[in-house]
Amino acid sequence: MKPNIVILTGAGISQESGIKTFRDANGLWENHDIMEVASPQGWEKNPELVLKFYNQRRQQLHKVQPNAAHKAITKLQEYFPVHVITQNVDDLHERAGNQNVLHLHGELFKVRSEINPELIYDWRNDLHIGDLAEDGTQLRPHIVWFGEPVPMISKASEITATADIFIIVGTGMAVYPAAGLVDYLPPYTPVYYIDPNPGVISISNPLTTIRGKAGKELPDLVEIIIKENS
Repeated sequence: MKPNIVILTGAGISQESGIKTFRDANGLWENHDIMEVASPQGWEKNPELVLKFYNQRRQQLHKVQPNAAHKAITKLQEYFPVHVITQNVDDLHERAGNQNVLHLHGELFKVRSEINPELIYDWRNDLHIGDLAEDGTQLRPHIVWFGEPVPMISKASEITATADIFIIVGTGMAVYPAAGLVDYLPPYTPVYYIDPNPGVISISNPLTTIRGKAGKELPDLVEIIIKENS
């Protein structure tokens, strides 16, 4: 029986495509304090700044492409059932052909009603004050901000619990609740952790840590998994 593979990805996998990670060394994101542009309080205080910030991120996303790590996942799913749980808000997984992608923290190319999180729209261009949802409220980025619940975490936990192989790529495993997904793994599921500076994971599962960039290490790991399980 083919193993069910679950992959948890973070900012590091997108960084190799040219997307900056969420925070740089001084704790800022694109020279903005995180709470100014990624919190309900920031939105209430200065929605114009928040919209400008995400418009810039959206424009940048149009200019980048999936990298070898994203494409390696596409190859892996040709052989096995694969689910991707990503902390990233870009669409590089989908553009690479990855299927079964769950976005924990929202999606940059979607917007939603300010008061009804169920009213979600595809949105590829700039978003402005005065762009309204069908309920008459201002549209906001479809992003999970600091202090907001992560509605997809329950589904992600269920997916993690089905893993026969669990791969972690490009995340320091320091942001919760995503980092806590490993607690839902079956006891003997092997875990492979790829990152240039891997964080600490407290699990009893068999753990293989691979120090390096996703674009090189994930394709190599995929070849090994295919060989060992085909």
